[in-house]
Amino acid sequence: MNQLLEQLFIQYVRDNKKQLYILAYSYVKNEQDALDIVQDSIQKGWLALDRIDNHAQMKSWFYKIVVRTSIDFLRKMKRIQVTDQQTLMYLCEESQDTYKNMDLENALEQLPLELREVVILRFFEDLKLDDIAVILQIPLSTAKSRLYKALKLLKIEMENEERHGHG
Repeated sequence: MNQLLEQLFIQYVRDNKKQLYILAYSYVKNEQDALDIVQDSIQKGWLALDRIDNHAQMKSWFYKIVVRTSIDFLRKMKRIQVTDQQTLMYLCEESQDTYKNMDLENALEQLPLELREVVILRFFEDLKLDDIAVILQIPLSTAKSRLYKALKLLKIEMENEERHGHG
């Protein structure tokens, strides 16, 4: 295996471990499960390192591994947990404005996973739609329509929150 690639991978994981954890947590809503998913993803990434074509694409390549590992975990567990808001607030205190708006977090929770993951990757992880399509292994047009649909539903959900005095 390419030694430079190994070093790049190790450095990438070290530099981004918090974001990787938050990404996994956004799926499984459980601290220990998210840590396990990141560990599993690192192992999978390490074993598949020789399959990466372009070093510049390490982020989208590795995010795909984390997302797939998270989804596989949810399928196995057949459960989606309700967010523990205090834990989420604690986890994200150091990161910029990520997840600070709890009304938005509540509205996001109402979305089906396939819509929620597009929103999370686009706005919280700041990825381009092209990269999101690659990560989720869906056509670009599907990524766009899911994002559009999610934003439409979020707007309706946010308006309902405000109307009922929760906002």
